[in-house]
Amino acid sequence: MIMPRGQQLLLPANPWFIFLSLLSAQLLNMVLNMLLIGNAAWAPDFLAVVLVFWCVHQPQRVGIGVAFFFGIFNDVQQSSLLGQHALSYTVLGYCAALIHRRLLWFKEPSQSLQVLPLFVLAHVLELSVRMLSGSLFPGWWLLLAPALEALAWPIVSVLLLAPQRRAPDPDENRPL
Repeated sequence: MIMPRGQQLLLPANPWFIFLSLLSAQLLNMVLNMLLIGNAAWAPDFLAVVLVFWCVHQPQRVGIGVAFFFGIFNDVQQSSLLGQHALSYTVLGYCAALIHRRLLWFKEPSQSLQVLPLFVLAHVLELSVRMLSGSLFPGWWLLLAPALEALAWPIVSVLLLAPQRRAPDPDENRPL
């Protein structure tokens, strides 16, 4: 793949770092839900943001299966309808894998506009499954969550790409 002009060549991502970042995003969601006394409709889903990030940047390692696993884990943790988050995360992972080549050509602020429809789709799927199962409408504050997730995208991108942007070990035998 031809890289965009001026983009830095990244080092490979450590699989343990990927797993720990997904796990810490899940823990951040858990803490956020505990602080907000339940699942607030407007609260951003940081696991969805990190999941989309790794589906875009490492589609060989993080894909639909990992999204489904963390979705089931999130359903059990939140005591929600089993499969609600699994469906939305799976569709989110699939859509992120579809657009990952196009998305990497943009800078981080522009990428946040590109992933905003993905986050909206995930929340619409969650809401429709929840409404079909007989729950009440959580309110129009629900529209704030995808916007907050898209605003968090550049920050998450910078934080998660930082270990890959470090300088490689210097070697006299290698010109790079």
